[in-house]
Amino acid sequence: MKKDITIPEVENVFLAAVQEWSDDFMEKVWYAYLVNDSDFNLDGVMVVSKAFGTIEGEMKKTSVLRHAFVEVPAVSVVKIEMIEKSLLVLNNEFMVTFFIGNTLYDKKFIFKSNLISENNTEEVPILFVDGVMVK
Repeated sequence: MKKDITIPEVENVFLAAVQEWSDDFMEKVWYAYLVNDSDFNLDGVMVVSKAFGTIEGEMKKTSVLRHAFVEVPAVSVVKIEMIEKSLLVLNNEFMVTFFIGNTLYDKKFIFKSNLISENNTEEVPILFVDGVMVK
């Protein structure tokens, strides 16, 4: 039965962490973005995020956050959430599920611990700012 199920591969959809100024915190903070660099609209998008890992030998994990977007148009971005700076030392996982037409897609994106930093930035398509991308 399992061999009969085909799981489509997610292409041209990825996550980016971008540093922006926050008036609330009066400093630069990291935000996670969902980037749709495809020719298709993403419908019924669900993003589930959490962070996990070890700090000083102790296992840590955050609460699970859920975000829903009715549609993410082709060649566009949507801001998901702020990534608190104390969580950058943990693995930040984003499970993204969406439809293109009647086909369901899902993919797990993980920003490994300490990956999100100014040293690892490159230009993010569509946003045209520097950020850290996971594909």
